[in-house]
Amino acid sequence: MRIDRTHRAWAIAAFVMLAAAAIVYLSDTLNAPQGPRGGSVVGLLFGILGFGCVIFAALLGARKRVPTWRVGRAQAWMRGHLWLGLLALPTILFHAGFHFGGTLTRVLMWLLIITVASGAFGAALQHYIPRVLTAEVPLETIYDEIDHVRALLREEADRTVEALCGDLGLAKSSTEGIERAGGFTALRPIAGAVPLRTSAAVSAGASAAVAAARENIRLSQEEGAPLRIFYLNEMRQFLEYPGKHPHRLAHPATASSSFAALRTLLPGRAHGAVADLEDICDEARQLARQERLHHWLHGWLLVHIPLSLALVLLGAVHAVMALRY
Repeated sequence: MRIDRTHRAWAIAAFVMLAAAAIVYLSDTLNAPQGPRGGSVVGLLFGILGFGCVIFAALLGARKRVPTWRVGRAQAWMRGHLWLGLLALPTILFHAGFHFGGTLTRVLMWLLIITVASGAFGAALQHYIPRVLTAEVPLETIYDEIDHVRALLREEADRTVEALCGDLGLAKSSTEGIERAGGFTALRPIAGAVPLRTSAAVSAGASAAVAAARENIRLSQEEGAPLRIFYLNEMRQFLEYPGKHPHRLAHPATASSSFAALRTLLPGRAHGAVADLEDICDEARQLARQERLHHWLHGWLLVHIPLSLALVLLGAVHAVMALRY
């Protein structure tokens, strides 16, 4: 959810309500001899309004679970969830007179503060991360298929190196004939050659591996040793476990220098394949970046949702106890 012009009406309404609540609170504070109290008429009004904002924000979960409900548009609920959720904190503070009170009240106040803070943090992430994805992950794919796409890239890299260095002794996977939508990878069987990769990161025409296979260009054992060692000891580990441990291929600058150094050790006819491997590493880095950003984008909910549920339940207990006693 991006915070744009569509939020203007909700933002203005929230600020107007906050200003009105502040005026009422200050007026009540100046006129009340004992100071602001949660049990006064004004204090109870703030409590009802604040808890109402919390309940409305919590109902977003129910609205998402039942998308067939025709109770307003989902985007409108999201905007209301954000701005009324933010408004709940000052309203409840007005209700409590900025005092945390007893144990239950203190727990409720800290729950509210952390819940609102985590919600604001999540809103900032949802506004910022899609821009980062667009800028840094132009080959973004479906998140649930990242592992599969990564396997296709690894399979293709194996074939590219084997086209020049011969069999690497690696286990083969059955990915021939699989086509990828979304711009990352497509593997097609070509008679007598390795599959052709179509990717937004690769220029038009046959890949270097296909060209090598068609021209029957094979490096000798001595010529191909640097490529074989680099691939088995570094690149393939990066393709298999891109985020498990620090790796120089995980950073564009160090990866570029690594491939540049590799080119100096190989004959010119292998440079096209090295460029193809460099493109594969770039795509693997984008997959790893997308995976990390996805975890940031959704991980905060693991904190926000349980705290929200606890806040609603304890808030209801507090309201019942306050009215009865």
